[in-house]
Amino acid sequence: MKHPGFFERAGPFSLRAVADATGSEIGGSADPNLKLKNVLPLDDAGEGDLSFTDNPKYLPLLAETAASACIVAPKYVRRVPKETASLVMADPYRGFAKALTLFYPDSLRSKTASAWLKDTATTDRLCHIHPSAVLEPDVVIEPGAIVGPEAHIGRGTTIAASAVIGYRVHIGRDCYVGPNASVTHALIGNRVGLHAGVAVGQDGFGFAMGKQGHAKVPQIGRVVIQDDVEIGANSTVDRGALRDTIIGEGTKIDNLVQIGHNVVIGRHCIIVAQTGISGSSELGDLVALGGQVGVIGHVKIGAGAQIAATSNVRGDVPAGARWGGTPAKPVRLWFRELTVLRQLAENKDVKVNEGEGGEGGTS
Repeated sequence: MKHPGFFERAGPFSLRAVADATGSEIGGSADPNLKLKNVLPLDDAGEGDLSFTDNPKYLPLLAETAASACIVAPKYVRRVPKETASLVMADPYRGFAKALTLFYPDSLRSKTASAWLKDTATTDRLCHIHPSAVLEPDVVIEPGAIVGPEAHIGRGTTIAASAVIGYRVHIGRDCYVGPNASVTHALIGNRVGLHAGVAVGQDGFGFAMGKQGHAKVPQIGRVVIQDDVEIGANSTVDRGALRDTIIGEGTKIDNLVQIGHNVVIGRHCIIVAQTGISGSSELGDLVALGGQVGVIGHVKIGAGAQIAATSNVRGDVPAGARWGGTPAKPVRLWFRELTVLRQLAENKDVKVNEGEGGEGGTS
């Protein structure tokens, strides 16, 4: 069964209506009556879809997009395909935020256990299960837990005390959701463990920054967690802006890890405590990140790569590589730099001590 999504879409809207809502100008001879029905990424968009770009890294995708219209800065107008209408403005990201608000007017507020019926009957006075929720046999709902409208929970799963399962969330079989955990805007596979205080599916950190204030960018994507994933206590996984945030099967995530919106993590990865992965980064299969690693946005870490603890990844990492340091680099180069720095420091200490000794001898 295809999941219906978490946010209701408005429209369709004409190109003129979108231009007015975003504060953009229609480029060239585009038809202002062109109908647009959705907002999608450049490589997923097709006929009737609106997209945007403000990052030169994605210009190859812009050149190949099948979107009916695209919000772009003036300097990128010539890169837009002839079949795609241009909506031109100085700040496309802010326009994108306004377009999302137009098409998804309820997306600025997360869907948790909303739409609750005041006269809802519950299976237990100490827990609250919406009548539209579907629970397979042998599901355990502990006291204080909340299961929202249209949620689906598979056989043998335990929802611990005070956990919240949000609107339309799907959780597979033999899973565990720990106490005080919250799961919203998410589709979760089988045998997944979410420990105490885990937060899945909250807004990604998206703001179109500007002198006139920072406009919130609606986050209408989801979180998809595949089978046999385990996530440690108080870790957080933000939902995607347009794309899904994805955690591949068998991946193990330690406590206090932050995973930003649109991040894609491959299968059987290891992510150690206090690591932060910024939005739209991608990790291949079997990647290992040591404790307190920081990964900036929009980078790719190849399959099997290993990043040493406390490193800062600022660029793409080849598959199978072993990197470390700040900024991260191949470990041989990193160790060589550390050796040279230590030698310089030791030589300086020797010279300082010799100078102090000489002065003492003449006094």
